[in-house]
Amino acid sequence: MPASRRHHRALAVFVHCLGILAAVPALPTAAPEPAAPAPPQGALRAAAATTTPTGTAAAATTTPTPTGTAATPAAPAPPPLVSPSVIVPTRGAPSAVTVVVTSAGTPAPGYQVQVRNASSLPVATTVRQELPPGTSATWVTPGGRTSRSATTSEVTWQLRLPAHSTTTLHTALTTAAPGRALSAPACAFADGGDRPYDCATATWDRSPVPAAKATDAPAWRRPAALLAALAGVLLLTAGGLWWWQRRRRARATAGPTGGSTGATRAGTVYVGTGAGSAGAGAAAAPGPEGGPPRPVAPVAVARRRRPPVWLMVGAAVAVLAGVVLAATVTATRRVAAIDTTKQPSTGAWVGTSTTGLIGVPLREQALEFTVYRIACPSTPSAIGQQCQATVGVRNPTPEQQTWHGQMQRAYLPDGTWVSADEAATRLANQGRDVFAQPLAAGSRLVLPLVFTVDGTDRPKQLELRSGVFSAGVRVDVP
Repeated sequence: MPASRRHHRALAVFVHCLGILAAVPALPTAAPEPAAPAPPQGALRAAAATTTPTGTAAAATTTPTPTGTAATPAAPAPPPLVSPSVIVPTRGAPSAVTVVVTSAGTPAPGYQVQVRNASSLPVATTVRQELPPGTSATWVTPGGRTSRSATTSEVTWQLRLPAHSTTTLHTALTTAAPGRALSAPACAFADGGDRPYDCATATWDRSPVPAAKATDAPAWRRPAALLAALAGVLLLTAGGLWWWQRRRRARATAGPTGGSTGATRAGTVYVGTGAGSAGAGAAAAPGPEGGPPRPVAPVAVARRRRPPVWLMVGAAVAVLAGVVLAATVTATRRVAAIDTTKQPSTGAWVGTSTTGLIGVPLREQALEFTVYRIACPSTPSAIGQQCQATVGVRNPTPEQQTWHGQMQRAYLPDGTWVSADEAATRLANQGRDVFAQPLAAGSRLVLPLVFTVDGTDRPKQLELRSGVFSAGVRVDVP
């Protein structure tokens, strides 16, 4: 073997060995086998008793064991690894305290509030029922306290619910407008705080009217029917005029021709070259009383008549006028349907905006929102006035839905708006970020939303929506 090849082979073996030595520390080390858990002390004594002779078995069983030592517990298994990209949707945990509100079947507005404690321990709670604007409480269940402010009024009960019990509260109201539907939501809060357990609402209506079936307007009030009738009349008129004009010309042409034809058929046609003939090859009929023949009038060939130009132009103008009138009526109705009093943010891309009152469930594209209560402090703090709204959010769709704090807004009387204060909202929800996770399909949450506004003005309207392109819902604040 040449010397150069031996040197190359030796160098290759040396480099290969260095690579093996460098890779050895990177190899995974064998995990040590977990130590078997120490058997219980009773098992050790039983094993000792079975392995010793009969004479020493009793002594082994009666030997006292040290009480100061204990078996070393086995190390707990590590938690399973979860990918940080996995998003677990939020599901509203069932609350121990639930609220159900029903409307009383009385001539005057009345409600029944059932508060149920499903836990095995007594629970202290504060029940607040928001009264509709323009009403006042005439009778409440003993223990209730009515409070009234410049804008709202409510009834408050301080209750201590026994385990597995249901408490029913009653409220009777009076109103100046008895024919108006009234909604009165009620919420159960944690004792001494504003964290809601559960909320519910009901609407009282004295004379519920069944939904009327939609009927079409009379034909004479529908522009489409009027235009169709006008077009039909114009077409029939044009067709009648054309037919009458054609018949009149046909009669005028057939009048002089009919007599000549009859005379030609009755006599004999002579063809001659004499002086009495009309010319070579001309047809002649015998004259009266054997006189000289007279020439036969030539038969006029009837041409196919077309409708007059004025008729065609008139029909085209009528059709064009009908199309322009229909387009004008449709455009006028669409322009009249535009509500110019809405805020600019309602010009969303998906769905239509819905407006309601406190205590009325309002549905938008993906979520259903219900505002049960809104409270603002009487004296604003240094950072502003923090108004807290108790809102119920339900996802009726079969898919999880997301919503964002920046899209929840409170409008002030001057037209300005503020988004939800996410830091204050997290603090009101005991450190839980309600906007971090999507809302699971079919779930419902009742939570407080905090809006920080400058000055002492109370929000005039709340705007809640699921996404940027959703029309959202609007709740008027009294």
